[in-house]
Amino acid sequence: MSQWRAHLEQRQSAHLNEFVELLSFPSISAQPHMKDHVRACAEWLAARFKAAGFVRAEVMATPGHPVVYAEHCPHPDKPTLLFYGHYDVQPADNPERWLSPPFEPTVDGDRIRARGASDMKGQVIAFLQAAEALIAQGGLPINLKVIVEGEEEIGSPNLSAFIEQNRAMLEADYIVSGDSGQVSETQPGLVLGTRGICGLEFTLTGPGHDLHSGSWGGAVQNPLHAIAELVASLHRPDGGVAVEGFYDQVEPLTEADRQWFAKIPFDEAKELGKLKLETFYGEAGYTTLERQAGRPTLEINGLWGGYTGAGSMTVIPAQAHAKITCRLVPRQDPAKIIQAVTRHLEAHCPKGTRIEVRAREFGAFAFRISADHPVNQAAKAVLSELYGVEPVELMFGGSVPVLATFQQLFGKDPVSFGFGLDDELIHSPNEYFRLSSYEKGKRAYGMFLEQLAKI
Repeated sequence: MSQWRAHLEQRQSAHLNEFVELLSFPSISAQPHMKDHVRACAEWLAARFKAAGFVRAEVMATPGHPVVYAEHCPHPDKPTLLFYGHYDVQPADNPERWLSPPFEPTVDGDRIRARGASDMKGQVIAFLQAAEALIAQGGLPINLKVIVEGEEEIGSPNLSAFIEQNRAMLEADYIVSGDSGQVSETQPGLVLGTRGICGLEFTLTGPGHDLHSGSWGGAVQNPLHAIAELVASLHRPDGGVAVEGFYDQVEPLTEADRQWFAKIPFDEAKELGKLKLETFYGEAGYTTLERQAGRPTLEINGLWGGYTGAGSMTVIPAQAHAKITCRLVPRQDPAKIIQAVTRHLEAHCPKGTRIEVRAREFGAFAFRISADHPVNQAAKAVLSELYGVEPVELMFGGSVPVLATFQQLFGKDPVSFGFGLDDELIHSPNEYFRLSSYEKGKRAYGMFLEQLAKI
């Protein structure tokens, strides 16, 4: 066994304690009242990188939540890797649906349950601990730079500007994102693309104040009825998006594309069982995997208004609200999609209401990378050795905005290399990370750094 691997094994218990400590920070970027907790998490990480042997590790300000930057570059004649991660997490609403408090990490068998465990504090701490092991044993094979942001879960609104302002500091030969995962516990994968994203929210207003539904029901437009009608207008009966111009920039899937998707392992019955569904649903004419990553979507993420407390309150509410995100495929421009959806909402606004549409500050283009990229080939070699089978190529239906950002600003293709699994309830109550994946991730990152030195 190599010295750095022995180091990891000897410190398993201490490493898990550190993971628990990191997960205890409620670093929810979307909620302003959590600002101090977000910063405290950033400061903890910077101190931990410094303790790991990185010669530079600091918390750097942005107009929003701070970025953690660390570097250890002892080899003037060797390449440099820039590793990306994020330390912010999704909100942990519905505490009654959690088996244990979301920021009191709980080990349950092979799982550690907490908000952010899989997405993506587990990946960040695994990389840090692997790098520490290599540094401690004098075997860091290449130079390292690390950027861990605090706003990924709100669309990275300040990251592009931060990267542009610090281009020289962040310059690297290779870029790797840990915000990724594998196919299963036994089957690795190479992520060759993600969808882009854009979002908006809107408010429908009817009367100037809530009305008694007995006095005014049937005489005025109810904003809740109206918003149901408006939301329904966004899709066709066949599951496609009904917004004019939504598909204008979309290239049809080729036969080669469809054959590629068909090769990805996918047990439909098993997945339905996991989700407690009887059938999948979506745009007609496409398989589930094609819909998940190869086609664009428009989803309602939130819909609310009126009285939702216990018992009854007979009102016609003055307002109703909705939040929308669209997942985008290559060539779709987030700004143009926002414009198209806004035009649709305004054109179909029901009589008796007025609409206010607010575009979100962020948007990201879809990302694609070749399987032949040399860093992907390094990842393939590591995964093949670690799992005993070659990784399958796949697309990720979610969005990782920083991938397109790095591609556009540096002219380099970032490679995704992480160890979350799609059943780990990210963005949901009871999110967890497998401890086996955590340990595997530490070994994999160490092996990956050694492999990159051979390119």
